[in-house]
Amino acid sequence: MNEKFNQLASQERITAVISSFSERNIKGVFVETKEDALKEIFAIIPEGAEIATGSSETLREIGLLTVLKEKSHPWKNVKDNLFTEVDHLKREELRRESILADYNLQSCHAVTENGQLLIASGMGNQIAAIAYASKHIIFVVGVQKIVKNLDEAFERIHNYVVPLENERMKKTGFKKGTTLGKLLIFEKEIRDRDVHVILVNEKLGF
Repeated sequence: MNEKFNQLASQERITAVISSFSERNIKGVFVETKEDALKEIFAIIPEGAEIATGSSETLREIGLLTVLKEKSHPWKNVKDNLFTEVDHLKREELRRESILADYNLQSCHAVTENGQLLIASGMGNQIAAIAYASKHIIFVVGVQKIVKNLDEAFERIHNYVVPLENERMKKTGFKKGTTLGKLLIFEKEIRDRDVHVILVNEKLGF
C-alpha cells in the first residue's frame, strides 16, 4: 500500500488548493486541528437548520457523530431515526429523505491540487446529496488526501482507500467487505448554493 497517500500536504500545496477552490465557487478554509474543524462546522450551520451526514470516518474522528448521538447541538438531524429503524423499506425511505437536508456534511477521498473533489461510494446516496439535492454541502478533509491530479486521485481511491475501507467493513461484521459502486468528480458549483471545504492539518479518515 502506497504510504505517499497518507502524508500531510505542505502549506504551499494547501494554499494552492484553497486558491483553486475560489475559482470553482467553493469556499475553502484551513484549520490546524480536528477540534478546530468541529468549531468551524458550528460556525457555519445556523441554529434550527436541518442536517444530515454521509458515512464518514472523518466525521467520526472529529467528534461530530458523538455530538449528533448525544444531541448536544442546535440543529435538526434528519437521520436521528435512521439507525434505530428496523424495517428495511422505512430505512430506505429515511435515506432518501436525508439527501434533501439543508446542510449535508461529508468528507471526500481525494482533492487535486487544482481543486477537484473526488467522492467514492457504494450505493451513491451521499453522491445524490452532494451533486444536487442539498442546499449546502460541508466537506471536512484531512490534508493527506491532497493529490497532484486526477490520475493520482483515482490511484489513491482504488489502491489505498478501497482496501482500507474493505478491511474496516469486515472488522465491523460485513463479511463481503466494501464495494466501490460509484465515483463523483466535483468540478465546480454552478448553482446558487454554498459548498464549504474545511481542510484540516491532520490525518483524518482514509
